[in-house]
Amino acid sequence: MSDHTTEPPAGGWATVELAGMPAAGALYRRALTGALPGTGGRRATQPPPVRLTVSGVPVDLRHLAEYDRVCGFRLTDRLPATYPHVMGFPLALRLMTAPEFPVPLTGVVHVANRITVHRPIRSDETLDFSAYAEKLRPHDRGRQLDVVLVGASAGEEVWRGVSTYLSRERRGGGGERRDRGASPPPPAPSATWRLTPRVGTDYARVSGDHNPIHTSRLGARLFGFPRPIAHGMWSKARCLAALENRLPDAFTASVAFKLPVPLPGSVAFTATAADAGWTFALHDARTNRPQLVGAVHG
Repeated sequence: MSDHTTEPPAGGWATVELAGMPAAGALYRRALTGALPGTGGRRATQPPPVRLTVSGVPVDLRHLAEYDRVCGFRLTDRLPATYPHVMGFPLALRLMTAPEFPVPLTGVVHVANRITVHRPIRSDETLDFSAYAEKLRPHDRGRQLDVVLVGASAGEEVWRGVSTYLSRERRGGGGERRDRGASPPPPAPSATWRLTPRVGTDYARVSGDHNPIHTSRLGARLFGFPRPIAHGMWSKARCLAALENRLPDAFTASVAFKLPVPLPGSVAFTATAADAGWTFALHDARTNRPQLVGAVHG
């Protein structure tokens, strides 16, 4: 079966149905090749008006069990809220490595993520995924945009993830700014987690995200980090795993990634009950600097 494109109405979106989930490794090689001098070409000024889709993606139970182990979730017949992100990540990666994507994948920073779980998803369900990009906008450090990944079962949307990526550029375009004000002292930690370099390599294996800033000291240094850093989505998953018994059947979990989590290192996890949900955070256990802030609401 070959990929199939449905032409959009004038000014609309094209839907491209892929025969199967793309291979992430080949897409990373494409991104790295495209980053070589003279190979990038001219970038589009807007996200591509295309929606990529893949139908009938099953859950690999062995992979799910390994993901649960790496991120700290219990083994159950329900998918963790962050697991569909991993299932559909190659589709989003295919979108972000397309020549017409407005920012290069190499060098982008994942600055925020919002996941909405509409209902519990069983491990024996198959999911249909779609991915598209939207809202390219200026930022004081460059430009950012949202990559949206949607999971559906039997024609019903059951899961939605929105990842915000920042493309760091020499000249920012004004627009949104990160809050650089002083942070209040964090509350007493609920737990302190000691993180080894295996956090990066193990999560790369189960997520398919093999960005070298997470797995290699040399790769991290090439992008300005003194040592590897944890994946943002591992950090979010680990926080939700710590709250797993307290989450409702349907909820939205949003996080902002503030500062990198270096590997090895220690992080302090805090969680506070809030109206109809929770607020949570990760701080550097030594400096108390905030690395992730998040909230869950039903």
